[in-house]
Amino acid sequence: MTLFLHELRLLSRQRLTVIALILLALLTSTALAAGIVEVTRQRAVIAAIPAAQAEDIGAIADYVDHTKDAGSAAYYSFHSTWDSPAPLAFAALGMRDVSPFILRVRALGLEAQIYDGDTFNPELALPGRFDFAFVLVFLAPLFVIALFHDLVSGEREAGRQRMLDALPSGGKALWRRRTLLRLLVLWAVLGVPFTIAAAIEGVAIGAIAVVVVLTLGYLLFWVGLATLIGRLRWSSVTNAATLVATWLVLVLIAPTLANVAINAAIPVDQGAEIALAQREAVNHAWDIPREDTMRRFYARHPEWADSAPLGPAFHYKWYLAFHQNGDESVRDRVHAYRSGLEARDAAGRALGWVLPSVGVQALLTRLARTDLTAQFAYQDRIRAFHQRLRTFYYGYLFHDRPFGRADFDAAPRFQQAPRG
Repeated sequence: MTLFLHELRLLSRQRLTVIALILLALLTSTALAAGIVEVTRQRAVIAAIPAAQAEDIGAIADYVDHTKDAGSAAYYSFHSTWDSPAPLAFAALGMRDVSPFILRVRALGLEAQIYDGDTFNPELALPGRFDFAFVLVFLAPLFVIALFHDLVSGEREAGRQRMLDALPSGGKALWRRRTLLRLLVLWAVLGVPFTIAAAIEGVAIGAIAVVVVLTLGYLLFWVGLATLIGRLRWSSVTNAATLVATWLVLVLIAPTLANVAINAAIPVDQGAEIALAQREAVNHAWDIPREDTMRRFYARHPEWADSAPLGPAFHYKWYLAFHQNGDESVRDRVHAYRSGLEARDAAGRALGWVLPSVGVQALLTRLARTDLTAQFAYQDRIRAFHQRLRTFYYGYLFHDRPFGRADFDAAPRFQQAPRG
């Protein structure tokens, strides 16, 4: 322990090392604070939904209560859905940075509502926001390189290595002690601020432990790489250049090229193209006989086939029926789109077994529930809720039941999925 404290004193006298550690601590703290600010903002926006929803519905109810028209209620009423951030989301914002966490839906065609905003560029979103995951995956290796590239070569170039090797408890024991000390200091600079932030956010102890161990594992990889290159007895400058080049390849170049290759191997349409196709199908319904639309709708939904025939006047059940027909016309494209993205995601996760930077980022976003799987789970909840909305309004429209102010209270309510 005395030798360890002695090495710690020596380390604290190295001005550049201390500056590097302070800088990493500042970057880590800033990233954590930025993540907490963002999820706090998202929670505040979600918390304001009920009041805004009640105000909107109140204004619509004033009008609908006079007409008793369920179609107007279905057409003008927006119903909010939301995806609350998980406690660990502040550490790895992932898809929450580019995908909506609130979506207001009506009982009309759903696919266009889901994919209207799906226009982000995944290549530009690749590095992600400046959060803890960014600091750990992209920046922490640079600090490992700064602290380890001259651990042995610096002493050799200063002419002290032989003396250090000859000292009692010197030689390999000395280098192991210094390596372990630097590793622990880096781990503490990353892990302590994270643990404090996670405790503030109410993250479970098990999840905190997993992230802290993951941080140590990622640092160990880079420390091992720096130690391996240090054993080649190159100069400090050569060591640093080699390690930086390795960082460029493993953290930036290889993941980017792999992402491009995966996207080329698994072509996927843009979500906006699905929205456009659904809108074209809906618009086409205005040009075909209404009986054809209803025949197609009843064939797929016989539970509403006992509804009275359409009269000469406009009826919202026809309008909502061709919106649902529009959704069903793009069902195969939606399935292909989702399957394609899942295949890309699976390929990216498989890449994580050979590229630690990709693997760590994927694991962090999975733990934080900010990955593609979490986004699809939110879409599944939207679809289930939207189906309940359709069933609710169809019960009035297809049976010509009047819709009054009190009926708004019976409309389905979206519920946030319980956090396991």
